[in-house]
Amino acid sequence: MDVEGKFTNGLAGLIERRGTSQAELARALNTSRQNVGRWVKQTRKIPPDVAAKIAGYLRVPVSEVLYEDGGGIVSAPLISWVSASKLSEMSVDTLADAPRVTAPDLSATGEWIALRVQGDSMDRISPPESVIFVNLREKALVPNACYVIADEDGNATYKRFRPDPERFEPVSVNDAHQPIFVREGQSPSVLGRVRKSILSM
Repeated sequence: MDVEGKFTNGLAGLIERRGTSQAELARALNTSRQNVGRWVKQTRKIPPDVAAKIAGYLRVPVSEVLYEDGGGIVSAPLISWVSASKLSEMSVDTLADAPRVTAPDLSATGEWIALRVQGDSMDRISPPESVIFVNLREKALVPNACYVIADEDGNATYKRFRPDPERFEPVSVNDAHQPIFVREGQSPSVLGRVRKSILSM
């Protein structure tokens, strides 16, 4: 047992976030509703093979099933950069159907999406085909932090914020990319702050 007679796990939070029910999960696992209830209440330990089945059904890493904080690992829906052009209009169903990617050392309380970078406007930080993790709950502008922003037409881009004058600028070896200056009444909408960039080799 982990804490105070309980077998801690992340199942209750997962069921809520994924919009499923204990009964639906029980049917998918071919087990009783009582078993699922015991795992949710943390009075029984989730067997490793069952945790793997739950992870497959909910389309999350096993660590999110076994640990309340995901074991320090965050799972986010991977949205293609083309789809990100209308990110502010994406539905919960669209996000639920997207493939998921994981990254360590991100806040479990964030609202995360992942985007695959195209183009070279941020190549000194995130080369093309990098995956960036964006926290949609972080919109406050911090000097030198990176953000995904959208213009009034819903087109999205990834840039670094700089003050004096306020602007979102590329971080690129390609001088053709220009900053986007913040003008009164024409400021781009901040979709979220980029907290991690990963490039697979």
